Amino acid sequence: MITLYSYPELFGVADNNGYGLKVFAYLRLAGLPFDHRHVVDTSAAPRGQLPYIDDDGEIVGDSEAILAHLAARHGIDLDAGLTQAQHDTTLMATRLLDDLYWVMSYSRWKDPAFWPAFSAALRREHPELTDEVLQQARDYNAQRYHFQGIGRYAPEAAYARGLADLAVLARLVPAEGYVFGPRPARLDAAIYGFVANILFYEIDTPLRRFVQGAENLVRHCRAIHAAIADVNRA
Repeated sequence: MITLYSYPELFGVADNNGYGLKVFAYLRLAGLPFDHRHVVDTSAAPRGQLPYIDDDGEIVGDSEAILAHLAARHGIDLDAGLTQAQHDTTLMATRLLDDLYWVMSYSRWKDPAFWPAFSAALRREHPELTDEVLQQARDYNAQRYHFQGIGRYAPEAAYARGLADLAVLARLVPAEGYVFGPRPARLDAAIYGFVANILFYEIDTPLRRFVQGAENLVRHCRAIHAAIADVNRA
């Protein structure tokens, strides 16, 4: 049995972190049964990072390593049949999402314009998270942002970087179907993981305003959201 360990849900999505939601969406789209456990303490996770899975005793961390493991061990690969060029596009877009992650996280934990609303939402949906725990997490993230670099940006410069990432995604995602055709691939799960955590995020950040104005991103996000909900009900 597969157990997915990831951050808590927020604003109606299964994980308030893009990487964990990517893995969740992949598992649902692949039709693999799994147990989902929400955690905040990352001390038991490989490299101290979420998400990770326990697949009948085999522990795998890092979202991309998890997807590769699932395809190899369970024989269900959403990327089966893709061309080399499509695999290359997947890799490049995945790296772009790594960049977008930092801006998304900055908007929640660093920017004083949005921190009060974000922390209030976390406390409302997860009352076990105390002010002390949230402040410790905010301080920890501030250190991460500084050493990664995004923490040294003024907000407008940080958002300009994220908006450039979203503009590329808006040109990549088609008006109908999925990135590579009528069936979702792992890249669609990855894009959903991040875009859903912007679109359904009920705080009016510059990132959310961009996504709301990109009809193809909204359609794509809602299509994946509905597909994984349908699997969940089956």
